[in-house]
This record gives sequence, C-alpha cells and structure tokens, in this order.
Amino acid sequence: MLKLEVIVGSTRPGRAADHVVPWATARARAHGAFDVDVLDLRDWPLPPFQEHAGSIGDRNDPTYSDPVVQRWNRTIKAADAFIVITPEYLHSIPGTLKNALDSVFVSYGMRNKPMAAIGYSGGLAAGVRAVEHLAAIAVEAEAVPLRNTVVIPFVAQAFTDDATPKDPATDIAMTVMLDDLAWWARLLHAGRAEGELPPGTVRRMALMQQVAQR
Repeated sequence: MLKLEVIVGSTRPGRAADHVVPWATARARAHGAFDVDVLDLRDWPLPPFQEHAGSIGDRNDPTYSDPVVQRWNRTIKAADAFIVITPEYLHSIPGTLKNALDSVFVSYGMRNKPMAAIGYSGGLAAGVRAVEHLAAIAVEAEAVPLRNTVVIPFVAQAFTDDATPKDPATDIAMTVMLDDLAWWARLLHAGRAEGELPPGTVRRMALMQQVAQR
C-alpha cells in the first residue's frame, strides 16, 4: 500500500488545524489507497535550517546537524505521497512549515512524489495564497504539486461537532483530490521503481566539472 504522510503545518496554541486534521485523516484512510501517517510539526522540534557541507557528512548517508533532522529526512524519504495542511499567515505558509520543507535537504526526500494541499483560514480567502506558495515550494523540492486542492474558508465554523464539513463542496473537493493523489502516487511509485535520473542540480554540477576540466 502507498505510504501517505499528512503534514500538519501549524504549531501554535489553539490552532484551527485541529478542526481540519481529524476529518482529513479519516477521509484519507477511508479512501483505501493509502497507509496514512500524520507528521504533526508540534512533534518535530526541527531547528532553524542550518545544514551545510560540514553538517552533511557522507551525502549517501547524511548525518545532518541534529538527529531529528536526519530522522525527518528518512521519514520523508520513505513516503510515496504527501498532504500538507496549512493555514495562511501573511499570504503564505507558516514559517515552521517552510523550515520543515527546507530541512528536507540532500536526501531529495520529496522528489518525484505527489503533494496535495489543504488550505484554510479564518476568513473568506480560505488559504488559497498559502496553497499557491506551497505549490512553488513543492516544485523546487522536485515534488509534483497537484492542481486540485481543498480550501476551507471561515474554518472555525466549517465543521459540525462530528468533524463533518458543513459545505458539501468541501467533501467533494477532498474526494477529487484523493483520487488524483492516488493516481499520481501509483504512477510515480512505478516510475521510481524503474529508475530515476539523478537530480538536476547533481547532473548540472557534474557537467560543469566536465567543462572546467577541458
């Protein structure tokens, strides 16, 4: 079964993510395509990004600057797909979430894997600008961001007491997104199994070295 990691991007006390996560994880598990795990960034005390050549060690088995960063990279590397649940802070994602994604370093743990997004906010914007920024970050991480997302406006009033969305369009959007995520996860899992090109940055550096040696 495909390994899906649900990354919870907010860590602040009283976060609205706690309205969203129970429903999102239940729907992902009910879909049937995934073995679902939750990576709540509250449980991952990642230091501010500080990796460099001296902290990496062997690039094939990096040590990193802190054991939790190594564990984070190994966890991300083992996944087949991601759902990122994010609020919108100042028209973007939380700094803790950006730091967690920055910390996927050298392992290329998100490369050639699909990433879906659930955005939310306390107002009408529904986290769409955070989701847009997340897609650009995913591209740079060499993940495959999905076009179909879930966005939830007025999140504090969006769910019933039994964690069901009040707006049926929210649940419909989740169905479409999960179907897309499963399709891409299967396709990319098969592609990775057949063999991957080295990351573009690695190939570019090798070619530059060849040019320099001429």
